[in-house]
Amino acid sequence: MAILLSLRNSAASISRAVNRAHYPILFTAIVYFLFVFIGIIMAHTGNKFALGYRDRLINQSRQSNPASAAYLQGNNFQAALWDFGGNLVLGAFPKTISGLSILLPYPMVIQQGWVGGIVSVRNDYTSRLSDPHSAIYYLLTLFLQLVPYSMAVGAGVNVGIAVFRTPPYYEGRKWFGILPEEALRDVARIYLIVIPLFLIASLWEFLSPWNI
Repeated sequence: MAILLSLRNSAASISRAVNRAHYPILFTAIVYFLFVFIGIIMAHTGNKFALGYRDRLINQSRQSNPASAAYLQGNNFQAALWDFGGNLVLGAFPKTISGLSILLPYPMVIQQGWVGGIVSVRNDYTSRLSDPHSAIYYLLTLFLQLVPYSMAVGAGVNVGIAVFRTPPYYEGRKWFGILPEEALRDVARIYLIVIPLFLIASLWEFLSPWNI
């Protein structure tokens, strides 16, 4: 009974944290998916800049990305773990921290969303949206990745906003006399969702039978 009560309280605190940060999370998601759409349009209309950038990015990833290296060697589960770690440590954490400035993460969000759109074509520039399996795989992979990214960025931006305009539920102790402690706790609570979502996204991306 005590365990169930503890889990219930934890779930309630996580839900409350997401609700408090829902505006910056939603705004971040809108920016992400807007620039995904722009990237898709540019790639599918044969924009040379978009296609050239895509090719350079793919080649660079094959040479330096451990997830890509593991995948090319047939180690799909290892590739998923590398991808999960990269998304969390190198992708989400820095964006959350930069979110304290409110505006700083959004150039990265725009670039990342756009990249997600331009990889909607294959190496021969045929569309990943051309058949149901590849379309579902591509769109679901993108969705599973960008949802936790939106939450991670939004959580950081929420803290930044609270510094300049502190709502009543963030009144109280502050780290370094600036950062509301309760807002930082909300970041940790939101990451309790972000972390498993990134793991699910990476496992789907590399272990899905539709990953061809």
